[in-house]
Amino acid sequence: MPKPDIQAGRLTDAQYADNFGDAHPPLTRAQALIEAERCYYCHDAPCIQACPTGIDIPSFIRRIGEDNPRGAARAILEANVFGGMCARVCPTEVLCEQACVRNTHEDKPVEIGLLQRRATDHYFEKPGAPLFTRAAPTGRRIAVIGAGPAGLSCAHRAALLGHDVTVFDAKPKAGGLNEYGLATYKTVDGFAQKEIDWLLSIGGIELRCGEALGEQLLLADLSRRFDAPFITCL
Repeated sequence: MPKPDIQAGRLTDAQYADNFGDAHPPLTRAQALIEAERCYYCHDAPCIQACPTGIDIPSFIRRIGEDNPRGAARAILEANVFGGMCARVCPTEVLCEQACVRNTHEDKPVEIGLLQRRATDHYFEKPGAPLFTRAAPTGRRIAVIGAGPAGLSCAHRAALLGHDVTVFDAKPKAGGLNEYGLATYKTVDGFAQKEIDWLLSIGGIELRCGEALGEQLLLADLSRRFDAPFITCL
């Protein structure tokens, strides 16, 4: 019998790492400072209007220009707790960067996505003191069905307000789209789970994987056990 002409393992580990490495390397500190200076800091910034999460883009870019990446990260994460992942995968070229007024004169917008990544990466690498702290406990209990971006965003905000949150997900790992639906070269070094670990560090959030609605979980039962259920599929 002839041998198959398909052979596994044709690439070395180094070649795989290179092929699936970071598609868009982050800006250095010097590059970020120079790029931030290109922003006009518009008062009625069209980039904010084009951002689905409403991040105050001129504000965080100004803080980068002042060499305050932690302050920039806070401005981003206050509006979008998944600002780090969005900096990697958001199609900024057709959203905020397309709306940038720099396009009118130079045909080259401010690199908003890379600046956002610079700020959030710097924070996640050196978090220091927490950016956010929980309010006093309210005694309220919230059930969140789905540990994807929408569910975890809800859980973080509810925990921030002092509620106790239990997040259920059918998958063995949390993250939803961020963990299971994005190309590896966009989320290298397990960034999705690092971001979730930070999100859960706010406290007051219990994560329970391997439990699916309609199987281990029933909505009627959750309604009795919790003050409010939140169901999401993202």
